[in-house]
Amino acid sequence: MTSRILIVDDEANIRRMLGALLRAEGFDVAEAANGNAALLAMDQSQPDAILLDLMMPPGPDGIATLEKIRERDRAVQVVMMSGKAQLNDAVRAIKHGAFQFLEKPLTPEAVLVTLRAALELTRTQAENRALRSQLRRPRAELVGNHPGLDQVRAAIAQVAPTEARVLIYGESGTGKELVANAIHQGSQRAAKTIVSVNCAAIPRDLVESEMFGHERGAFTGATDRRMGRFELADGGTLFLDEVGDLNLEAQAKLLRVLETGEIQRLGAERIQRVDVRIIAATNQRLDQAVAAGTFREDLYFRLNVFPIELPPLRQRLDDLHPLIRHLAERLRGHHAPTFTTDAVALLASYDWPGNVRELANVIERLSIIGGLEIDAALVRQVLPRSTPRPEVAPGPDPVGLVDHQGRSLSNLLDDYERALVRDALSRASGNVAEAARALQTDRANLYRRMKRIGLS
Repeated sequence: MTSRILIVDDEANIRRMLGALLRAEGFDVAEAANGNAALLAMDQSQPDAILLDLMMPPGPDGIATLEKIRERDRAVQVVMMSGKAQLNDAVRAIKHGAFQFLEKPLTPEAVLVTLRAALELTRTQAENRALRSQLRRPRAELVGNHPGLDQVRAAIAQVAPTEARVLIYGESGTGKELVANAIHQGSQRAAKTIVSVNCAAIPRDLVESEMFGHERGAFTGATDRRMGRFELADGGTLFLDEVGDLNLEAQAKLLRVLETGEIQRLGAERIQRVDVRIIAATNQRLDQAVAAGTFREDLYFRLNVFPIELPPLRQRLDDLHPLIRHLAERLRGHHAPTFTTDAVALLASYDWPGNVRELANVIERLSIIGGLEIDAALVRQVLPRSTPRPEVAPGPDPVGLVDHQGRSLSNLLDDYERALVRDALSRASGNVAEAARALQTDRANLYRRMKRIGLS
């Protein structure tokens, strides 16, 4: 990405001279005539480095401006400039966090060498932060020996070193984000960050703000400038979980970014280029969504460059024992409980509609209430009972709406909606996305309705 330099000087000739020099060297340049204008320019677009004059009458001087810059951004490098500075001015500037102090008249060599050193320090610090974050983050680990899982591992090894977009298919809870992290960790972008966004959880009217960011005042409630997920993932990877739940308008905006590599914050005039690798995931069949007209075909082809499909847990129950051991040790370390043969057999008799995520929840519950050994009796206390799907009650009154004496219309409607949602969830074995499709709505809307009627 082109580095952006903010020049802050009350002399127009100095700004013009420095601007021409930096633009000729390929930098993106912004200018401000005083400290207040500099802070406003930072709100509008984040600079990578700042050239800041010491004396700027009237208004705040360079040191006061430097203090306010540091309050807003401790990472940006600031180079102070002055033709009338004394030693104590330089010392004060360095104490307040300036990268270096340049004396006027400025020479092109001194300006360029200093700025490049400042930008290199910024890059090094960012890489160090990313590396520390990588060390703190547990390595992605796919546990099991099922042939389908071996195919997933082979696919990860093939695609990770490339820049290809990946589309991960799998039911909820199968480990799609784990695979995305494994791909990122095996890529040349591993030193940078991977940013995850759950597309199903973003309200429809906030998708653009979440993805691309916004300026202060861009809409009601936008009290501060905010970076979007694409900007946060610049240089790294953006993981779009449940991408199939994006509405058509958001799909069109996403497609444009994939085609141009450019984003624009809400309320901003400036267009920014971003360098982001996209990994998407879905529990839907996007080819069927394309046929139904709910997902754009051109976006589908853009995302589906390298598909990876994760098998559900019920298809790899031979992996259950190593998975149980891994999950228990992750929770309790050397103090992890052991599971009797009968306990493992009972766990294997369940069909795990929530996949590995549901198994992890059950193992955590057992680890809390159990001792050093987990037996079948304890598993029976915790394991959900698999019950046959109920038949839909005949007639037009499945929730007893005929007996409506003394009840409000809103309560009757809530009861009816609650019964419909319960039935859809039961038929879908608790899979919210599948229930949403059966009810012909999107998952985010179903979550909101479930919360309103007390089902979540």
